[in-house]
Amino acid sequence: MNKNEIEGKLHIQKGKLKQKFATLTENDPLFAEGKKEEMLGKRQIKLDGTIKE
Repeated sequence: MNKNEIEGKLHIQKGKLKQKFATLTENDPLFAEGKKEEMLGKRQIKLDGTIKE
């Protein structure tokens, strides 16, 4: 496991946590932000590179 994979998994978990919190608080923009962060984490793992928005 390399650094990019670890960072990617961290972004995925952070995104999922934002989504769960957004569901509890009914905060749609936060949910969308969580989905975006999760997607970026998956992309970082798959492409083995840094995240660029």
